[in-house]
Amino acid sequence: MSESMRGTRLGALSYETDARVVPAERMVISYTCPEGHQSLVPFSVEAEEIPFDWTCRCGRAAVRLDTDAPEQKPGRHVRSHWDMLLERRTIKELEELLQERLDLLHEQEGSKPAALRKTA
Repeated sequence: MSESMRGTRLGALSYETDARVVPAERMVISYTCPEGHQSLVPFSVEAEEIPFDWTCRCGRAAVRLDTDAPEQKPGRHVRSHWDMLLERRTIKELEELLQERLDLLHEQEGSKPAALRKTA
């Protein structure tokens, strides 16, 4: 070992050179936002998916003009509590259950049903 490593910071510097290094092939995709800004984004030629939209520097969504928009997936319907309840019971069954619960509550309170009460 004729060369000395004395006085060097190991790991801080790389002694490799860029000689004979071939960069990966790239293609540049152009994105345009509604404000008219154009963004040029480099992608590898081997990229499997290139996104249709890109966030512009102004924060809005920029799109590719060279291709058509991808087909949108149908949005997932958010089921509410009422939707799930109607999957298990019919309206008639729900009305019967409601009446049973109201009768039970009136018996526990010892009061008359609302139809028989006097109003102010």
